[in-house]
Amino acid sequence: MISFAVLGGLLLNIGAFLTFRGKIYEAVIVYLFADVCWIVMAYEREDFWGVVSIIFGVTFGFLAFLKMQRGQMHKNLHKEER
Repeated sequence: MISFAVLGGLLLNIGAFLTFRGKIYEAVIVYLFADVCWIVMAYEREDFWGVVSIIFGVTFGFLAFLKMQRGQMHKNLHKEER
């Protein structure tokens, strides 16, 4: 049987590959599923603070995804020329 930690790790690798391929929206969705696996894992281990901190991270990640999807994120990785 595969553990939630291993499943989350596999999803993390898939998300990283999608990010490498430039498929950012798909990668964020896969990362969110990985986070759900880690929430379940922390819950099974009765790690309350782990569950809470992962939920906060997932919430901010989901909000960033929505902001990207709406086109409201205007960040650039390149230096601005002046």
